[in-house]
Amino acid sequence: MTRRVVFLISLLGLVIPVSTGFAQSGTLDHAPTEIVKRYVTLDQKGVRLDAMSFESLAPYIDWQEEPVWGRVVIVEDAVVPEDYRQWEIVDRLEVVVPVTFRVLGAVYLETATFVPEERTEEVRFRVKAIRSRWRITEPVIPPHVGLKRMQNFVRDAELKEPDAENRRTLAALGESLRKAQ
Repeated sequence: MTRRVVFLISLLGLVIPVSTGFAQSGTLDHAPTEIVKRYVTLDQKGVRLDAMSFESLAPYIDWQEEPVWGRVVIVEDAVVPEDYRQWEIVDRLEVVVPVTFRVLGAVYLETATFVPEERTEEVRFRVKAIRSRWRITEPVIPPHVGLKRMQNFVRDAELKEPDAENRRTLAALGESLRKAQ
């Protein structure tokens, strides 16, 4: 009997932290900006560069597939406003949150080139309550990846590339990204 009780208590000790620690975010009692911040942070870390990691975005978005992008926007920073007065409040269950990106340029995947273009870009994320959770419904924008992450991505691709000419192209891309710092 005592062994059973000890077993059940230790089993509960394993189950309870896991269920609370990995609880899905985005409940309506939290600000919709939490979803936007998490999405933008994951995007800057390059999650959308790998098709296998798309599932990690599922708790934050309301679309099922990631389009094929011809370019990746390279960003230095993103600002998500906490102040609700900066949002467009459509109604109690829908808001538009403006996110300001400091853009350094874009990497065009077809040609493996970096085109520097320093500017500020505002993206207005529409966030709606869907199935009792906040979800980003639009826009579906190209990946907005941090410079350091993109440099690492290109370096890794260069190391794995078997073709010498493609390695040279990736090395040139890596060099142009290093100059963007």
